[in-house]
Amino acid sequence: MNRNDDNEQVAQRREKLRQLRASGDAFPNDFRRDAHAAELLTSHADADTESLSENPVRAKLAGRLITKRIMGKAAFAHLRDESGDIQIYAQRDALPEGVYNEVFKKLDLGDIIGVDGTLFRTRTGELTVSVEQLRLLVKSLQPPPEKYHGLTDVEARYRQRYVDLLANQDSREVFRKRAKIVTGLRRFLDERGYLEIESPIMQMIPGGANARPFVTHHHALGVDLYLRVAQELAIKRCLVGGFERVYELNRNFRNEGLSTRHNPEFTMLEYNEAYKDFNDYMDLTEEMLRQVAIDVTGDAVVTYQGKPIDFASPFRRISMADAVCASNPDLSPEACTQREALLACAKARNVALDENGSPGEMLLMLFEETVEKDLIQPTFITGYPAEVSPLSRRQNDNPDLTDRFELFVAGRELANGFSELNDPDDQSDRFKEQAQAKAQGNEEAMFYDADYIHALEYGLPPNAGGGLGVDRFVMILTDSPSIRDVLLFPHMRPEAAD
Repeated sequence: MNRNDDNEQVAQRREKLRQLRASGDAFPNDFRRDAHAAELLTSHADADTESLSENPVRAKLAGRLITKRIMGKAAFAHLRDESGDIQIYAQRDALPEGVYNEVFKKLDLGDIIGVDGTLFRTRTGELTVSVEQLRLLVKSLQPPPEKYHGLTDVEARYRQRYVDLLANQDSREVFRKRAKIVTGLRRFLDERGYLEIESPIMQMIPGGANARPFVTHHHALGVDLYLRVAQELAIKRCLVGGFERVYELNRNFRNEGLSTRHNPEFTMLEYNEAYKDFNDYMDLTEEMLRQVAIDVTGDAVVTYQGKPIDFASPFRRISMADAVCASNPDLSPEACTQREALLACAKARNVALDENGSPGEMLLMLFEETVEKDLIQPTFITGYPAEVSPLSRRQNDNPDLTDRFELFVAGRELANGFSELNDPDDQSDRFKEQAQAKAQGNEEAMFYDADYIHALEYGLPPNAGGGLGVDRFVMILTDSPSIRDVLLFPHMRPEAAD
């Protein structure tokens, strides 16, 4: 259908609405339904024609008209509510005077109607509502997508999610699953005694992650504020205050690019527990993802983009140095701390490294460029260099590395966690290093947070923390190739002017 056809349909629908306005209330709100399509189809699945005739079942339903087939003085149509679709049957002589010709026959696909009638089975066995009362509740001014093609333009699906949801059952199922995933994550932690908190989204100092923040301005206070990049430092302040198991599942904001894996506004689950270490938290994270996968999909092995993802088996655990060496045989574990060896390996693999960077920063870049994409099955990467882990506790036997893990699934980072750094002096020094990097132009480096250092001076219990990218987890459990598929209203580039 071309744009001229659309415009003509809209004009016709607007004329019908004009007539409705002239005749009375065009948008009534006094119809009350007492049934849903799926409930009727389920509860009366075994009812035959005879039983429905002997024991009539009345039902009042409301929903959107999605098909209409007129056959002279009678017509079949389908009504859709949130639960599903059900067929309705309208006869001129069974409806009040004039309703069939003046209301039903003038209905357009997409109109929202209310019907009152009794159930029967057609000759083909389809459970159907024989309509005795019918009302137009909302006149739809825009024609819905074509029945058999739906809303196929990907960008239009994201920009007009309301139309996508109307047209595509698969899209509705993705967001039903997303709700189950979020509920499952909360349930898992709630059952283990975790306290859910809410921390400020607008902050004087953004902290908890290396990320470029969004900046806004508070006019009453006369200060710039930053949108939260992570919940971590608020959670650890709560541990200082005496809560020992804390989580927050909420939105974070990072001023980064748009891609199939990145949206500047995203959902993160962060969770910390006192008297645990990063090994305990690898166990906890593994158990949580496995349980939620089973709860939502019925199985701990799911298919993502044609590949099985096994959440059932124990997750692989390997250090970053060993992983880089496995993908770069010319590099030895000892050489992973040597600048020249790392530069030579990067050059051989056409990986651009900052020659002024530290060996730890170079190792991380080599990992991201040569290893990450191949980590399909759930894999914990450990042994992160201290200079790229400003909030992690150092390893006891090697202070250049930290007690940190990142979980990779389907070639992307899914979770991050570590034994938390609770030494206020060490944390202060690392904040200073971050502040210096920021002063030299690194917009993702952290600010110096004096209040957080003050909190640590009261004593932060030994603890471990984790952060899960909820949107990416939803992508895997719903087999969605893009993060925009699992966000109801993803951020989009401005549309080009006509």
